[in-house]
Amino acid sequence: MKKASIFLLILVSLVSIRCSVQRQDKSKDQTKKDLNAKLHTDLQMHEGVLINKKQDGYNGIWYMNQPLDNEYKFKYSGGLATYTAKHNPIAIYRKEVNKTFFCYGGTNAENSTLFHMVSYYDHETGEVPKPTLVLDKNTIDAHDNPIISIDKDGYIYLFSTSHGTSRPSYVHRSRKPYDIKSFEVVEANKLENGEKVPLDNFSYMQTWNVPDKGFVSFFTRYKYPADRTICFMTSRDGKNWSEWKRIAAIKKGHYQISAVGNELVGSAFNFHPDTKEKNGLNWRTNLYYVESPDFGETWRAADGTPLSLPLTSIENAGLVYNYYDEDLNVYMKDITYDNENRPVILFITSKGFEAGPQNGPRTWRTARWNGSEWEINDVTTSDNNYDMGSLYIDEKGTWRIIAPTEVGPQPYNPGGEIALWQSTDQGKSWELVKQMTADSPYNHTYARRPVNAHPDFYAIWADGHGRKSSESRLFISDKEGNVSMLPQKMKSKKVKLKK
Repeated sequence: MKKASIFLLILVSLVSIRCSVQRQDKSKDQTKKDLNAKLHTDLQMHEGVLINKKQDGYNGIWYMNQPLDNEYKFKYSGGLATYTAKHNPIAIYRKEVNKTFFCYGGTNAENSTLFHMVSYYDHETGEVPKPTLVLDKNTIDAHDNPIISIDKDGYIYLFSTSHGTSRPSYVHRSRKPYDIKSFEVVEANKLENGEKVPLDNFSYMQTWNVPDKGFVSFFTRYKYPADRTICFMTSRDGKNWSEWKRIAAIKKGHYQISAVGNELVGSAFNFHPDTKEKNGLNWRTNLYYVESPDFGETWRAADGTPLSLPLTSIENAGLVYNYYDEDLNVYMKDITYDNENRPVILFITSKGFEAGPQNGPRTWRTARWNGSEWEINDVTTSDNNYDMGSLYIDEKGTWRIIAPTEVGPQPYNPGGEIALWQSTDQGKSWELVKQMTADSPYNHTYARRPVNAHPDFYAIWADGHGRKSSESRLFISDKEGNVSMLPQKMKSKKVKLKK
């Protein structure tokens, strides 16, 4: 009886201890949840959930950043399914199957979470299928929008970015080549001090697949050491990645855009000053360019001057133009290579970060390396720093820009009406060939260029109200500027698009 009593006492004590530990764990979990809830939604920590489920239509995420105390409401906002300019590629044409595959940031009916969506356009039939919801990112931050890449065997990769270091990033791969039905997690790793460690956080990802070489990625890492340090890495298989190479860490850091040419990879970027008057990401200025002819082993300026990375000085050989001394902000839009394998950069300059007429004009410019110097020419003006379009250079040497340069229904908010511009003299003069959208209820935003763009799928973008939460629709256009809207509701498995 005495032994039984002792055993019972021990059992009760163990149960009590276990319950106490569970209460402490729950208390800690609740404390974490409470602290998380107090953070701005862009900074909250949430893990994504793999879904792999068809959706009954195409609906983009609406997002805003930094409320303003004026009629324009936000620093930027709207239908940002194809945001940011520093996320690339958004779409890729593959002639092997005659389809353009694309991804975008979708959402639910309440616009309460970010879905990573993937689909394709069938050039043979003119149809799109129901899109696949691959990942619920569990945030409403469009900075976490996905990008797409396709390897030489046709496997489709989605890179799920993160805004800063508070949330994890992911790599997913289609289970079958050229098939969007189902994706699986890639347990990606990178080298760090000779050891493999998880590749589980990256921002503003740009991943290009280079035939016979594999993947090359340009991306941002926060506090590494600059607030936004721009980096580079490579991989043969999409799973095992090289050590990170810092490209630049000048003052508070950078935004970069990148491209792949003929045996050439390159990055164009600005920098964030750290003076008392101009400090942080809302002040971005100067234009830089660096390139590598050997897949990231060595780096140089456009004129061939060797560079030692990371760049840490404002004045360096990669400087394209000094806008800092002119008190102008620089907003990166697109970069590509011309038929002579020389870089051409598309960007906007303005007098400040706030929305409204006071910081105009927002001047669209191109910078082209002509073999001996940078040629910078104006294209047009528009009314917001975050008006974003894409630059195209075809095999005949004709330059085109598809962008929301025309005033939209919410003036001075991001986007507007989409227009097609053309130049036949390497950007020295431009002609407005066609206004592609008109009388729209919402501003059109972030017109993006597919890799190897097919004439029938030349750009993709979304729309949304510039000053309040709204629905967001997705659109594509052909090379001639004819526009089709992707269906918001689908009863059948596939729908033929109308122009």
